[in-house]
Amino acid sequence: MMKFSALALPLLAMLSTAAVAAPLDPIPLWPGGVPGEADLKLPDESIELKGDYQIEILSNVSTPTLTVYPAENPNGAAVIVCPGGGYNILAYSHEGTEICEWLNSLGVTAGLLKYRVPRRKGLDKHAPALQDAQRAIGLLRGRAAEWKVDPKRVGILGFSAGGHLAAAALTSDGTRGYKSDSVLDAASPVPDFGVLVYPAYLLDEKNPDQLSPEVQASETTPPAFLVVAHDDERFVEGSARFYIEMRRKGRSAELHIFAKGGHGFGFKNTPEEIAQWPALAGKWLEGQGLLKP
Repeated sequence: MMKFSALALPLLAMLSTAAVAAPLDPIPLWPGGVPGEADLKLPDESIELKGDYQIEILSNVSTPTLTVYPAENPNGAAVIVCPGGGYNILAYSHEGTEICEWLNSLGVTAGLLKYRVPRRKGLDKHAPALQDAQRAIGLLRGRAAEWKVDPKRVGILGFSAGGHLAAAALTSDGTRGYKSDSVLDAASPVPDFGVLVYPAYLLDEKNPDQLSPEVQASETTPPAFLVVAHDDERFVEGSARFYIEMRRKGRSAELHIFAKGGHGFGFKNTPEEIAQWPALAGKWLEGQGLLKP
């Protein structure tokens, strides 16, 4: 039987009863052409269902988009959602659409980021995806009034590789990895907070006692919530190191490490206690004052 703490129950009850609005039409992030990919040829984008939970797997994304899920009773907060998949595919349902619906249940407007995969030859694994994330954050802020969003309460949430992407955006100094557009990129690409769920690749491959160069916490890094399983053998130490560096820089952070859960469980696909992470994240968002109208 799945167990939840007393802390988890109120938010889980909210999730089960809250109405969820239909998503808006996907917005192409690069109407003038994807940076550096004019001559890139990829197979057609495809979706297939995999595994016991029939997870939607999205492959060969060459036209990145942002799909906005407006909250029916918006409180002004918004979150860009980044599915994982090793920068090779996107686990689009249990790390994407389900998360947007959960955020809507909290009154949060969600933006599902369909970023470019697989990795591009000759580029850092996260480089094209970070361009997409930065454009999406700026775009959402730029149209905040249209979607009843407070431009000072725009966060990012990611899983696995998407968690690494979220961390890269969160720790960025605001420098974009592409030539800015005066209209689409008028607003800052740095999120105001981040939720990192079993984030991958946070440790430097050459020195695993340090963070990777692209996710360096600083004295200005926005608040972060992290959750990971102790038995996520490859990535658990990255979350711990990120928390330590946030602590040393005097930044606000909350870390939950559960005994069991492994990697890739997403929103609810596990019988382990770690399944209560959405309730804990919701309480953290509430404690940060992000859920107040």
